[in-house]
Amino acid sequence: MAEVIPFPSLVFSAPEDVEIDLITAVDVAIRDLREIAERWDETARDQADECRMMLERAYAAALFSQA
Repeated sequence: MAEVIPFPSLVFSAPEDVEIDLITAVDVAIRDLREIAERWDETARDQADECRMMLERAYAAALFSQA
């Protein structure tokens, strides 16, 4: 059974303190997952690919909604 690890409490910064926007963060995560997936075993690679595809769909939807 998987272990659930709670996320730390969120602390939101004022917009001027934000170093990276959500779209850029998702774009970078997609590229990182693509690179990581090339080096992992099959199970981890499949999980990374599923995560990457989910992020790609969310990224495309966010870009489309901004247009």
